[in-house]
Amino acid sequence: MKTSVSGRVFPVLFALFVLSVSPAFAASAPVVVVDAVQMPAWVERAGAKPVPVYPGMELRANDQLKTGADARLLLRTPDGSSVKLGEKATYRLADAQMRPGNVFAATMNVLEGAFRFTTDTLVKFRGRREVNITIATVTAGIRGTDLWGKSDVDKQIVCLIEGRINVTPQGEVPIAMDQALQFYVREKGQSQPVGLVDPAQLKLWATETEIAAGKGAVRRGGHWKVTLASADDQPGALKLYDEFRAAGYPVVILPVASGDKRVYNLRLINLPSKAEAEALAASLKGKMGIDAPRVSM
Repeated sequence: MKTSVSGRVFPVLFALFVLSVSPAFAASAPVVVVDAVQMPAWVERAGAKPVPVYPGMELRANDQLKTGADARLLLRTPDGSSVKLGEKATYRLADAQMRPGNVFAATMNVLEGAFRFTTDTLVKFRGRREVNITIATVTAGIRGTDLWGKSDVDKQIVCLIEGRINVTPQGEVPIAMDQALQFYVREKGQSQPVGLVDPAQLKLWATETEIAAGKGAVRRGGHWKVTLASADDQPGALKLYDEFRAAGYPVVILPVASGDKRVYNLRLINLPSKAEAEALAASLKGKMGIDAPRVSM
């Protein structure tokens, strides 16, 4: 389902799913998958220009994710863990793989912004985890736990919500943290004494990485759509397509018949409910030339 315009490949509605149904990719399960996106968000891959992140996207080693203002990302790993990113975050998946012996091994770098790593206790993972998350100059070694952290220019925070971690600041000895609500702060290159965070403060921190209802997030398995704009010809559709995607919105193009001509609709798909689709439509109305976004199933 592709046509060519001036040598370019013309994207249509199901183009995003080609890899997921290809036999070449069906043999091995993905290690890290994008589960939900509160847009805008982008991925930079292998020196190519950034492209928008979408639900179901399979991440590769060295992929770098970035979120925009008021954005969030939710990633899933095969051991039942989730990685959540807050707004204006930069995250690099250095490596992730399932090793022999059912070992989930991953190295992640949080260069900027807030994140949360959580092991889902409802998922019966009968293997072992070897996960290291570096927050700027501080590395947290994880073996199954729940933690929140944030990286700013001169400050890094690691808060243990549940479980046990070893925090290793650059050039310093590891610090064991095994009590719920313990938190570590490194400010301007200096480690502060480990303390206990107030639950009210932790609640505020947690909101920085949670996808809240009514924010118009797209999710795997969502069936609702928002049509942002329409074009009368392919060049016009491609122009809008490039503009929306550069802004961090993973639009797809659906050609439809309108009388005796063809119209090209630019849509965001994978909205989980009518309410979320309407919230997204309302938030985008009046931006990027979007005058009258339309919600549909």
